[in-house]
Formats: sequence, structure tokens, C-alpha cells
Amino acid sequence: MSTDKNRAQAERKIFCSTSVMSGGTLLSRILGFVRDMIFARFFGTPVFLVAQSVVVFVWIGLNVLGWTKFDVYPFILLNLAFSLQAAYAAPLILLAQTRQADRDKAHADADAQHREALASASEERQKLAACETQQLLELMQQNTALTQLTKELSQRIKELTEEMHEKMQLPGTR
Repeated sequence: MSTDKNRAQAERKIFCSTSVMSGGTLLSRILGFVRDMIFARFFGTPVFLVAQSVVVFVWIGLNVLGWTKFDVYPFILLNLAFSLQAAYAAPLILLAQTRQADRDKAHADADAQHREALASASEERQKLAACETQQLLELMQQNTALTQLTKELSQRIKELTEEMHEKMQLPGTR
């Protein structure tokens, strides 16, 4: 019984440890991604170039003027710092370019879908306009036919009225 209890406690400890490590790894990856994106956006900006130039001038000035001698004239440590920066900057810039290309592709796809939707809507409007035009032509033809019929009937009524009027008149009043 106690071995089952000890085993359950050990499994819980392992689960808790695994959960903590997984959560920490996920958090580290997220923060690293954010850091990389910030660095990728910051490298190549005028602010970065000015700040880097100021640091280099101060670095060289401190070592040449003799205020401190942590990196004397061929400035090996400064060269190492630049190499390290380049080693990190290149992949980060490529990462930013890849992500930008993905965003551009997504925008292009969305634009293409939008254009297709507009074309489809335009085609539907044209079909509807053609259908309505056909209906209007039919109504105009029907209206013309009715107008012609009305004219004929009116003419016939006039003729009948005159004919009846003639028959109703007294023979001597003509």
C-alpha cells in the first residue's frame, strides 16, 4: 500500500516538474521570439546606427586616450563584439524578412480573394441588370400593345358612338 502511495507521489512530482519545465520552455521561446523580433526591427534603424557609432567612438576614445586599457590598439575585443553582433544580426534580419514575405503573401492572397469577390459581385450585378432590362423591354412591349389596343378600342367606341348618334337623330334634323 505504501509503495503505491510512494509511486503516486513520485508520479505527481514528475508531472509537476515536467509541467513547470514545459511552461518555462514555452515562456522562454515566446520571450525569445519577441526579443528576436524587436532586435530584427531595431537593427538597421538610424537610432541603432547612431547608438552603435557613439559606443564605438567612446570605446576607442577611452582606450586611445589612456583613461582605461581594457582593449588596446588593434581593438580585438571590439572586433569580437562586432563579429558576435553580426552572427546574431544576420539570422534575425533573415527571420524578419521571411516573416515579412509571409505577411506580404497573406496580403496578396487576401487581395486576390477580394478581387475575385468583386468580380463575382460585378458579374452578378450585370446578370441582374440584363434580366431587369429584359423585363423592362417585355413590359414596354406589353404597354405598347395595350396602348395600341386602347387606341383601337377608343376609335371603335367613337365610331359606334357616331353611328348610334346618327341612328338616334330624327330624320328631319339632319
